[in-house]
Amino acid sequence: MSDECKVTVEAGVCKMNTVILAKMNPETGMVDMEIQSDCPHVLRMTWTLQPICPYTEVEAAMNETDIYKLASGSLPHAACPVPCGMVKAVEVAGGLGLKRDVHLKIE
Repeated sequence: MSDECKVTVEAGVCKMNTVILAKMNPETGMVDMEIQSDCPHVLRMTWTLQPICPYTEVEAAMNETDIYKLASGSLPHAACPVPCGMVKAVEVAGGLGLKRDVHLKIE
C-alpha cells in the first residue's frame, strides 16, 4: 500500500483537467490533498478542503462523505468525475486501496 497518490482526471466534454495529490500525514492519520485544476468550480470546492480521515471517508455513505458534501455545494454537474477521483486518492493514500486505474468508456 502507498502513503501518497496522484490521480489525474480528464473530465470529458468540458475538457477541464484536474490533478489530485493525496498524501497520508503519519502524525495525524489524516490525508492531505492538493488539487490543481482548470475548473473554477473544482477550485472553489477546495477552498474549504480540510485533511480527511480515510477510514470515515471510505466507510461513509456517498452523500455523507466530506468530499461529496463539498462537491454538492460547488459543482454544477452531478456527473463530474473529480469527486470520485478524490475519494479514490484518499483511499489509496490512506492505505485502504491499491493504485489501479478507473475507466469510463462512453459510446
